[in-house]
Amino acid sequence: MVDITQIDYRVLDRPEILSFLFYPRREDGFLKPAETARDIQIPVDEHVTIGARFHHARTEAPTILFFHGNGEIVADYDEIGPLYVQKGINFLPVDYRGYGRSTGTPTVTAMMRDCHIIFAYVLDWLAEGGYTGPLVVMGRSLGSASALELAAHYRDRIAGLIIESGFAYLMPLLRLIGVSPLRMGISEEDGCQNIQKIRTFDRPTLIIHAQFDQIIPFADGEALYKAGGAGDKRLLMIPGADHNTIFMRGFQDYMAAIGDFLKRIAG
Repeated sequence: MVDITQIDYRVLDRPEILSFLFYPRREDGFLKPAETARDIQIPVDEHVTIGARFHHARTEAPTILFFHGNGEIVADYDEIGPLYVQKGINFLPVDYRGYGRSTGTPTVTAMMRDCHIIFAYVLDWLAEGGYTGPLVVMGRSLGSASALELAAHYRDRIAGLIIESGFAYLMPLLRLIGVSPLRMGISEEDGCQNIQKIRTFDRPTLIIHAQFDQIIPFADGEALYKAGGAGDKRLLMIPGADHNTIFMRGFQDYMAAIGDFLKRIAG
């Protein structure tokens, strides 16, 4: 395992940045998940756990470990999880600190540190449950940072990578949300370095991005695709969609691409 104590993103943990990067919200009502789903609490720190929900298809099926976007929570995927199950895919969305059923307070450092602990926990949990299918890591929007962090460190343990609405560069995103990196003395080297990380990952990769994404431009998806180190890689553009309508507008192509991707990986 990587030495997580060496990960340093503290320059991004300033209140004026965190207030724009994270919009944590709790899960209302704590509704019982579908029959094919099971809730998990993953310990990541003293008195801090991360909520996750495992949508079960089969023990031999491939599993997607999914890091969602900002403002979303695991429960938002209760209707989508069964769609993966229908395609024979185990689907495991996880939250961040302070989101859904998770405890703690979100920071960039915590998010990037926690994904390593979550990954190790999930590997053990799947093995103990007799799950033998390949593991794919997927990140949407903000979650692309966690997914690419794992891809850069655990290439031999990850069968494939899916990035949906992911950002290639952090500085333009900070400027969009009202933060001036120049004034704060922050450079791209201080960021998540997604573009550098995807260069190191040479296993099957799928990039999905909306044509008219107003938050993370389609050019970011193209940059990630071009930089990707995989020989087997695909860029899927969802025509006419933006950041928040990508799944609704591109449902058929979106799910078909992921289904085909997982079939190839599973052999």
